[in-house]
Amino acid sequence: MGAKCAWKRALIGLMPGKVLTRMRRHIPGWMGHHMIPKLTASLDFHGQALLLRAERQRLIAGNIANADTPGFKARDFDFASALRAATAGMAGEGGPLGAGAGEGIAAGVMQPGGRPAPVLRYAMPAQTNLDSNSVDMDRERAAFAHNATQYEATLRFINGSVRTMLDAMKGHHQV
Repeated sequence: MGAKCAWKRALIGLMPGKVLTRMRRHIPGWMGHHMIPKLTASLDFHGQALLLRAERQRLIAGNIANADTPGFKARDFDFASALRAATAGMAGEGGPLGAGAGEGIAAGVMQPGGRPAPVLRYAMPAQTNLDSNSVDMDRERAAFAHNATQYEATLRFINGSVRTMLDAMKGHHQV
């Protein structure tokens, strides 16, 4: 719960005092933090995706680091199915996002318990290797670059969502 509240506190901290006062006076149903879940709903999905992208990047980096380790088997997970599993309860329960590392969605990825962990699968080697190592450096580099691009795109979506919310909260006299 701590990090979930941190997202809300951070969003409220970005609002100028006049905006909060205006929201309390002019928005029906405004009761302090009760509007925040509605404002952060779009951030929750992208936050989930960002955590999974970071975990996938860590996994791919581990594969690359072990490219010369005899017997090492490269691992990866299907991002789309992991994101579906991580966001399955978001609509009904407000979503698990906001939990710190080791809580919420990241708990299923990084440690046992919590949300269902992404199913880690072994990479199929493109060619046999005498030392039984299944890391294909070309595939891993391509996956690393693609995942890094997707991570950056997710950050841009979050940035755009926050800017849009802040612009919507500003009065027409503020620039």
